[in-house]
Amino acid sequence: MSAQKTSASRTKPVSAVGAFVGFVGFSVLAGLLVTIGVTPAIAVAGVTTTSTIGVFESLPEYIEIGDLPQRNELYAYQGGKSVHFATVYDQNRQELKFDQISDQLKNAAIDGEDKRFYDHGGVDMTSLVRAGVGSLAGGLGESGGGSTLTMQLVRNIKMNQALELTTPEERLKAYNDAVEQTIPRKLEEMKLAIGLAKKYTHKEILTGYLNIAYFGDQTYGVQAAAQHYYNKSATDLTPAEAASILAIVQSPNTRNLSNPKYYDANVARRNVILKSMYAQKHLTKAEYDEAVKSNPKDYVHLTQPSQGCKASVGDGSQFFCDYAVQVVKEMSQLGATQKERDAAWRNGGYKIQTTLDIDANAQQKQVLNTYDNKAETNFKLGAALDSVEVGTGRILTMAQNKDYDQSLQSPPTSTSINYSVDKKYGGGIGFQVGSTYKLFTLLQWLKAGHGLNETVNGTPHNTAVWQHCGEPSYTNWAPKNDSAGENGNYTVARATALSVNAAFASMAAKLDLCDIKQTAQDLGVHSGDDKTELNSYPSSILGTNNIAPLTMAAAYAGVANNGTFCEPIAIDNVTNAEGKSLGGQPKACKQVLDPSVAQTAVYAMKGTISGGTAVGAQTYDGTQLFGKTGTTDDADQIWLVGSSTRVATAYWQGNTDGGKNNLRHYGNGVSGTYASARADVWRQAQTPMNALYPAGAFTDPSSSALRGNAKAVPDVTGKTAAEAKAAIGGAGFTYVDGGAQPGSAKAGTVSSTSPSANSLLSSGSSVTVYTSDGSQIVMPAIAGATLDTARSKLNELGFSNVSISDSYVKGGAGKTCRVASVDPGVHAAASKDSAVTLTLYGDKNGKAPKDCK
Repeated sequence: MSAQKTSASRTKPVSAVGAFVGFVGFSVLAGLLVTIGVTPAIAVAGVTTTSTIGVFESLPEYIEIGDLPQRNELYAYQGGKSVHFATVYDQNRQELKFDQISDQLKNAAIDGEDKRFYDHGGVDMTSLVRAGVGSLAGGLGESGGGSTLTMQLVRNIKMNQALELTTPEERLKAYNDAVEQTIPRKLEEMKLAIGLAKKYTHKEILTGYLNIAYFGDQTYGVQAAAQHYYNKSATDLTPAEAASILAIVQSPNTRNLSNPKYYDANVARRNVILKSMYAQKHLTKAEYDEAVKSNPKDYVHLTQPSQGCKASVGDGSQFFCDYAVQVVKEMSQLGATQKERDAAWRNGGYKIQTTLDIDANAQQKQVLNTYDNKAETNFKLGAALDSVEVGTGRILTMAQNKDYDQSLQSPPTSTSINYSVDKKYGGGIGFQVGSTYKLFTLLQWLKAGHGLNETVNGTPHNTAVWQHCGEPSYTNWAPKNDSAGENGNYTVARATALSVNAAFASMAAKLDLCDIKQTAQDLGVHSGDDKTELNSYPSSILGTNNIAPLTMAAAYAGVANNGTFCEPIAIDNVTNAEGKSLGGQPKACKQVLDPSVAQTAVYAMKGTISGGTAVGAQTYDGTQLFGKTGTTDDADQIWLVGSSTRVATAYWQGNTDGGKNNLRHYGNGVSGTYASARADVWRQAQTPMNALYPAGAFTDPSSSALRGNAKAVPDVTGKTAAEAKAAIGGAGFTYVDGGAQPGSAKAGTVSSTSPSANSLLSSGSSVTVYTSDGSQIVMPAIAGATLDTARSKLNELGFSNVSISDSYVKGGAGKTCRVASVDPGVHAAASKDSAVTLTLYGDKNGKAPKDCK
């Protein structure tokens, strides 16, 4: 009965009588358990039917030591060599083999915790009797319950199993169950300890214990403890150091060496262990005396574990580290299900070779630190640079202006948000990409058979666009240009270089908005929130979708790769705790564009850097580059994405909180405004990439690719309107009557067309025809004529308002008083009432001669 009460009360104190009865029952059961081993249910069936005995019915025969949670080590590249740059773990632990552990530690563990370790089979009856007697004075808690190292290993295994459960509630309950000090729990430990002793050698059990034990201050295992508290390996410790570490085990929160206030408690237990080591002849008298006199302040060299992405090596590498950890936890090499993968990562022991280039990333971080002030107070300014290797998708850099901080209240100069990536990987929802999205209209234009030399209307005008994917069509879309001076006709190549909105609207009118979206998706483009579908509204072609910078860098890399898109990858290889290579993220590349289409688009965007909106982005090394700028309507987001044949780089800067602060209005403190420094920043970011990955020349498109399926506008100058209409219709174009304009040609005949003669247009394009009203006269060629002759000729043509300029041109013999020039100029058309001014030759000094009239 008393045993039942003790079992039911769990950790509550028991009376002296109850404890005695409980002890007797416990001792009998323990003796039988040790005698019979792993078949206690049969052995005790005729002894009692208490709930204490019933606990055996549900117990497993064995418990596995299993894989202990260890550190995961991340590696990057520096100078072409693999270098360690981050340590990430669920538990700060580094497993050692038996021979790697100091003999002093082994002796301290056995002498201090379990002197008969090598003589018993997991349960020590002598210690159990002592523990039972101790329970008479107040329960099992203070006496330690006679736990052997094997039983303590059982408890630690169950504690670690608890920490691997899914929910906080499950973890807390299982952990409390593992550490509670009750007779049923002790019996469970005993049974499982016997099972361990049957399955594992003493060396394996001792090694497992020293690797799994918790040593306070978030430190697990003797190696991590030695590194943390002494800044040295657990392979070679002094007796005092070894005993001090083992002194922590029984009370890790009050005896650890993280704070001098715990030293006295640690020393008290340390000296007990040292005394046992001396008694067991593992220390000489001199070694013992020296050890007990030592002060922890003389051998403790507290070293904070450099773990987590925040402590990663390399300026600005923290955000990539965070991203890489999330990516590797999705890899199938770690398990078939996400639950299995999460558990495998918590167990750790992995070495992760990432794709990051430490030095290049640091250089880009410094560029951002210079040009995109992380301490900007006028608005919340973010900026990012991402470089992707062409042909592989390997992420070489991932830098941003803000510092990495995962705390709930980070300073304004820091953030937990990774601007480069999608929301699912710790980013935001992406940012409006502006005109960098025009690339996909250009590509679809070329896929549809159009050419770069084709002429399109760049004057803002109502445009009809349509789409086939279930969305409505639009008939009155009229986007504005970024500059008021952008008007008239443009070749597609020039419209791309200058990023003329209306010209791209004209291009979209000949395409399908859904096809443009599909072209973007083929190049891996998706919304940053990873849920919202890319929109295909007319404004989408100008960049209204929210997309992450890494996504845009990878898309441009696909174009640079002759139309073969490669998914971004961050992991080159994973090695497990046993040293087996598991491989990395698979290279996932797919041809999504005809190479000639990609090459022609590159050719157009080379003009953006050589003479368009990205002038200044050309690196001084002469590497061939192409690129495209992007600016939102409010200039609250600024972009430049471009590439060599080897590396694509995306640069983004903008408001991070949805604000509309115009980056053209805020100085960066270095060279103009944030927006105006765009090309300079990109050039400096791309320069180290060119040095690391020397690039070749792009393949220029053929003349037929430049022309596409366009036809030349026929020359109908001087023809009648009817003749012009027939000729234009016959060429496959649509005739538009532009009306009569002042002209010198015969009234009713064609004076000009828009686009002009020989311009290239696609079939069905409109050609506006202007006719002459015959109201103008062509100025005659009267230079060199005498003044009288010139006046007579002008009068004959009907010009009545003729005057002589007060200025003269140097003349001399044979030229004096003759016409040097006329305004309007020779062959210019002018109305009869136009003022005509004659400039005459003077004397040899350019003075007015006396005889000119």
